[in-house]
Amino acid sequence: MTECNQSPLVFSSLGRKKMHADFAGGHLTSDAGGLLLREVDKRLGLIDALAGCFSDRRDPAKTRHTLRTLLAQRVFAIALGYEDLNDHDQLRRDPLMQLLSERHLDTQQPLASASTLCRWENRIDPATLVRMAAVFVQQFIASQEQAPEQLVLDFDATDDPVHGQQEGRFFHGYYDHYCFLPLYVFCGDQLLAAYLRPAKIDGAKHSRALLKLLVDQFRRLWPNVKIIVRADSGFCRWRMLRWCDRHQVDYIVGLAKNTVLTQRLEPWMAQAAEQFEQRRQNQRLFTAFPYAAGTWDRPRRVLAKAEHNGHGPNPRFVVTSLTGDPQELYEHLYCQRGEMENRIKEQQLDLFADRTSCHRFAANQLRLLLSSAAYVLLESLRRVGLPGTELATAQVGTLRLKLLKIGARLRWSVRRVVLHLASGYPLQELFERVVRRLGESYPCPP
Repeated sequence: MTECNQSPLVFSSLGRKKMHADFAGGHLTSDAGGLLLREVDKRLGLIDALAGCFSDRRDPAKTRHTLRTLLAQRVFAIALGYEDLNDHDQLRRDPLMQLLSERHLDTQQPLASASTLCRWENRIDPATLVRMAAVFVQQFIASQEQAPEQLVLDFDATDDPVHGQQEGRFFHGYYDHYCFLPLYVFCGDQLLAAYLRPAKIDGAKHSRALLKLLVDQFRRLWPNVKIIVRADSGFCRWRMLRWCDRHQVDYIVGLAKNTVLTQRLEPWMAQAAEQFEQRRQNQRLFTAFPYAAGTWDRPRRVLAKAEHNGHGPNPRFVVTSLTGDPQELYEHLYCQRGEMENRIKEQQLDLFADRTSCHRFAANQLRLLLSSAAYVLLESLRRVGLPGTELATAQVGTLRLKLLKIGARLRWSVRRVVLHLASGYPLQELFERVVRRLGESYPCPP
């Protein structure tokens, strides 16, 4: 059979040496660090747990790819930076992607194509999505080596711009565009829930029901755990606060300013303004007082910050069930919720959680959960493999660049698979340390 050779790519000479290039390098990959994610998943059992949520109704005689393979192919690709289904028309032939998807290495039998993955996403049903959402809570519970004394649950909503005439699209006046309004719940850096919602609802809608599900599950396992709900003023709804009061759940939630609150804080604001004029430095004073809006069932404790800076007055209010010094609670507990916003940005900017361009709403919820699964793998890698290292607090985009994007050559036989990683990789010592930590720290999943 005649073999056609590609024309070489010609580059500028290096001194007297001519420089050519081609695409005949053999079985190479630029994502060899994905092996770390495979090790994380082997010990978490995340892909297996999510795959167990699906019911395969396909004809076995016409099925080439298992549901687990399809799921692993999508999750690992997102974690490695490939956001589009079209990317899989080439990725399906990458031997490393075959390895990560637990397929036999065979370049003649590639992984699923973009069209196959698209059909799989659009066949999703709501019951499967509910089961998948429960897996993230189970993963969090399994990560706790002993019963925690306290859990701080961060609630927040964000905008997810739509890409056409999708189901559930709605124009949101605050964000000034058509979008979805997903609800996220984190505990520290660990994801508990990612729930896609239409934008034509109150930002706090369904948060009370989701909180109840989480509290019930945590209290069933850890009866004595102290639970604190932390959120911005968009979640200050008296029914949610009342539910927390009745079920011994503490809260520290932002409170939108109004005329009554600003009048109560006026003496402290005047004092802060006077001190600013004297010292020309930012002034912050704190106080607390009982307050009840007209719709509330009873008065609650409000923490108030009277701040005056170069931009003028800047009052802030927080409603809480916690006792203690107002400044301590505000600065060292409430303000820490800003870290949750960084975690949401990681998912949206680095893991493409906003790539919800399917027409069906359920398919877009699946995409949000696939992005969430990629986040869980990378967060687990950071939490277990990287403490005390230069990447201990790195965001997932940096972890991908530093640890996952490594060139390597793959060789395999009947008994062995060998990856020769690039000799010039600058973080070899760190990579070796992470591999050892993953082997030592993780118990195998039950």
